[in-house]
Amino acid sequence: MGAVLEAFRAPANLRVAARLLGWPFAWLGLKGDPNLPPVTRALTALGPAYIKFGQILSTRPDVVGDELAMQLKVLQDKLPPFPRSVAMRMIKDELDVPVESLFSEFSEPVAAASIAQVHRARLAETDQEVAVKVLRPKIERDFRRDIDAFYFAASVIELLSPASRRLRPTDVITHFEGVVLGELDLRLESSAAAEFAANTAKDAGFQVPKIQWFLSGRQVMTLDWAKGLSANDIAGIDAAGHDRHDLGERVLRLFLQHALRDGYFHADMHQGNLKIAPNGDIIALDFGIMGRLDEYTRRVYAEILFGFIRKDYRRVAEVHFEAGYVPAGQDIDEFARALRSVGEPIFGMDASRISMARLLTYLFEVTERFGMETRTELILLQRTMVVVEGVARSLNPNINIWEVAQPVVEEYIKENIGPKALWRDLTRTARVLARFGPQFPQLAEDLLIRQTSRPLPQPEPTGRRAVGWFTLGAVAAAALIWALGAV
Repeated sequence: MGAVLEAFRAPANLRVAARLLGWPFAWLGLKGDPNLPPVTRALTALGPAYIKFGQILSTRPDVVGDELAMQLKVLQDKLPPFPRSVAMRMIKDELDVPVESLFSEFSEPVAAASIAQVHRARLAETDQEVAVKVLRPKIERDFRRDIDAFYFAASVIELLSPASRRLRPTDVITHFEGVVLGELDLRLESSAAAEFAANTAKDAGFQVPKIQWFLSGRQVMTLDWAKGLSANDIAGIDAAGHDRHDLGERVLRLFLQHALRDGYFHADMHQGNLKIAPNGDIIALDFGIMGRLDEYTRRVYAEILFGFIRKDYRRVAEVHFEAGYVPAGQDIDEFARALRSVGEPIFGMDASRISMARLLTYLFEVTERFGMETRTELILLQRTMVVVEGVARSLNPNINIWEVAQPVVEEYIKENIGPKALWRDLTRTARVLARFGPQFPQLAEDLLIRQTSRPLPQPEPTGRRAVGWFTLGAVAAAALIWALGAV
């Protein structure tokens, strides 16, 4: 494998790792489909979880080299399929209806990935074209085997390298396991697709196919057929006259909007899961892996991005400390200086070399020095940002990710951080308090009884008396809010 990576001019550190893993990969490369390229063949022999890793690398030619990235793209949707007859039997078992009575046409597999494969079909009743996704047989058992191996590797790493524990390898695998297990139930994917479609219904230039609920279950999902070109088909996109520069910017902009505005984003946005419609819309497919961010995390993430865009490294450092990402005992000024060493070299590069992946790599090195632990809630976000940047660069190699990100982040900051957001937060807090309105009179009475029924002790410290009256005042204010709301 090392020789293969050298031929593809992959980076030196990746070639060294490949040489260390050379014997296992050479052996695994003898298994599987002989028509696949060597590295791709080895990853498919390892199992579905490793294929997921290869899919991520396929979006990063700047990391693994152009030729190897092209080979790894096979992992996105061109893996060896399982027989059509097996898929039809699984559909019958799942829906309890013969396939022939549901579909007037049911094709051979048109795409096959690590988890499932897709068939093109036509509904018998309406003649509508649909895509039918069917899980691979025994896929849950295969994933469980891979996950067990990952847990073992994580425990060995933590045992042999105490310094690695801040990265929380076992927690990362647990997070990955939860994501993967959710992907193995297509009912959850159908629900995710419906929620994502509702969130993005008004997004110009973006589509989510409609789910056919009555033809979906745990192992089968049916949705409207998406007409268009794969985002992999650069030549076809050019021939169709689409503006690739606009498409690249739109992919990145939409991802940021979904992550910041909705807190719910497509977390597997490689080229195999995107199509370009005849009218130029971007169509998202495969909703097995979705990311979710709570509102507080979104604000932290936006402030960090905004700080880097504005080169306000002091503010970026403060946000890390405020969020508890960096231990409180560290020096905030030193951390800000280290962040400047990350940001300035990147902003000095030309647009084609500015990379979110490079920023995350440098930031990782800095946070290691300052004892920052891995944040599992941000793993999917960071991974997806790297993948989306790779997709955007495949469409527009000269894209400037900061220029594209700036208006999206600024709009979020304007709406969610500042006086308008403060008033909205206070209003939301008042509504929560108002729900407890019927209990406020009793709470106030109990508090007064406790205050007046105490024996005559030594004079209470001023601070404690102030706290008591503050509590009573808060209850009274909440009761007033409830009363006003009821009028």
